[in-house]
Amino acid sequence: MIKKLLLAIVLIINTNIFADDINLWKNSTLNKILERGELRVGLEPGYLPFEMKDKKGRLIGYDVDIAKAMAKAMGVKLVIEETVFDGIIASLLTNKFDIIISGMTITQQRNLKVNFSDSYIVVGQTVLLSKKLENTITDAKQLDSSEYTISAILGQTSEIAAKKFFKNAKVITFETEGEAVSEVLNGNASAFINDQPFNTVFMDGKGKDALVHLDKPLTYEPLAFAIRKGDPDFLNWLNNFLRQIREDKVINLQDRLYEKWFVDTKWLKKVQ
Repeated sequence: MIKKLLLAIVLIINTNIFADDINLWKNSTLNKILERGELRVGLEPGYLPFEMKDKKGRLIGYDVDIAKAMAKAMGVKLVIEETVFDGIIASLLTNKFDIIISGMTITQQRNLKVNFSDSYIVVGQTVLLSKKLENTITDAKQLDSSEYTISAILGQTSEIAAKKFFKNAKVITFETEGEAVSEVLNGNASAFINDQPFNTVFMDGKGKDALVHLDKPLTYEPLAFAIRKGDPDFLNWLNNFLRQIREDKVINLQDRLYEKWFVDTKWLKKVQ
């Protein structure tokens, strides 16, 4: 009798666990994406070479190609929702889209609000210096003085790093990379701080004869996808997706995209 009772209890527990798992899956963002037939991605164009618009107004970039590959792997249509970065987490939390793929750095503060996938690329903050200061400033640390003005991007790790490393300098912020770096080009700021990939690419174009790249990274910044909390199925799928595009040498997708956007800069002609 006791054995039968114990067996019945075990069956009830297992049934409840199974039901909980089914309900978790039904409420998963991944399940809703498959049912809808659309993957909605939030990003802000303007972060070279991750997401930007070409001369015809089309969205292109490393993150855009990653999003396309992700939608293809899911067998769904890709829908990109353009969003101001400063409010991108709030838009995710209010279900404006399913995932953020927008060059977002993992930070502890952001992680309190969202869950992050494994990192898909690591960058660091570097400095673009006015050519006029080439013989005066040889190390970014020398800019930590009240006589210098540093431009950065509002709400991004660019601003965080600027205020951390240049406490004595004047830090001015802007909505976009283009506005912030233009302050240096126009002589209104001494330097611009931003992610290394953007700065490297910018030096191949407009910055070539006007700026100096102090390319030693000041920070370590892993970039990742951000999703809403409480969604283990979606997080599991994303991490397996990243592992596949990184490790599968037949597909070799991550290496090919890195070569396309960070090594070969032919795409610059499409945006400049």
